[in-house]
Amino acid sequence: MSADRTLRISRSRHELAEEVAGDFYSLMLELCENKPVIHVALTGGSVGIEILKAISDSPLLPELDWSRIQFWWGDERWLATADPERNDFQAESALLNLLLARDLVTDSQMHRFAASDSGLTLEEAAREATVQLSEAAGANQESPIFDLVFLGVGPDAHIASLFPGTAEIGLAGARAVPVHNSPKPPPERLSLTLEALNRSDRTWLCLAGPDKAAALSLALAGARPSEVPAAGVSGRIETRFYADEAAASEVPEELLRAEG
Repeated sequence: MSADRTLRISRSRHELAEEVAGDFYSLMLELCENKPVIHVALTGGSVGIEILKAISDSPLLPELDWSRIQFWWGDERWLATADPERNDFQAESALLNLLLARDLVTDSQMHRFAASDSGLTLEEAAREATVQLSEAAGANQESPIFDLVFLGVGPDAHIASLFPGTAEIGLAGARAVPVHNSPKPPPERLSLTLEALNRSDRTWLCLAGPDKAAALSLALAGARPSEVPAAGVSGRIETRFYADEAAASEVPEELLRAEG
């Protein structure tokens, strides 16, 4: 299968969130026609949560068979359960609690990373996440093939909790890893690896703001993943970058033409 890559530019982060939400519904409704189980990995960050809020506010929400979707997270902050800074708490507040309240999903569809008050160490939590991935995978597979992975991109081009120059980026043979001494607080985190993230049919990277401009330009230019982790993710069917005009301001003209 090809790994087609496209760039979509919106005038503002609000329009970006609305466009991604619309594309999400189009994809999910299409997948629901022929797939009994759909795996989606969510991201945190302000843009990622704004997208979930746009999905929540859409009039299409009742049209989708949410019971088919299994929710995962690309990474998580090693904080206590229900800490407002956890990615799962923010996703619940933006979308998932509404789906639960309307009985459109069950809690068993949400595969959260363990919290710091779970009684597990960070390393044990990573192993537990690996077991969850394995249990949801097909025969002889270590993790499911995600139908869609959402990713935010940091100003330093990190994705999930995979930061430039760290050992976790090139780690082979693992699906979920503990992250110590993160350059972005909190210092301890859990993350899917590039191997796990790249077991995705579609990867949508969402960026907004002038502080993301250099990261987007480098990712599109094919920089080394060890230095620009956002350049290392690739969906098996498509890799799609969504950016507002500010985030796309440093993309060279030749790349804009090439990406279409």
